[in-house]
Amino acid sequence: MLDYSLNIAGSEWMIIIFVAVILILGTGKLPGVAKKLGKAVNEYNKAKNEIQEQMKIGEEQTPTISGPVETERAKLETIAKSIGIKVEEKTDDELREMIATKIGQKKTDEPKKEK
Repeated sequence: MLDYSLNIAGSEWMIIIFVAVILILGTGKLPGVAKKLGKAVNEYNKAKNEIQEQMKIGEEQTPTISGPVETERAKLETIAKSIGIKVEEKTDDELREMIATKIGQKKTDEPKKEK
């Protein structure tokens, strides 16, 4: 039996693909395609970096709870801080109302599905 194995390395595949692209597109369209490909890669990297930055900000803003919360006030303060409400000089009832309002806004901000 004849064994025809191609021992083609990664850089050789790049040359083969490059030659195939030139044959298919021609030399006139190659700069335009390369420019569009460069823009696409740039946009991808930009979006990836923005998402990573948002994840870092989210991790920094998320409060860490080391153990069980002891009191009702501590629970309210933890919830309020996690959604961006300042807890200084507010009563428990005021915090409850602000939390309910803020959570309610998030639910109503969702886009409505059209039929």
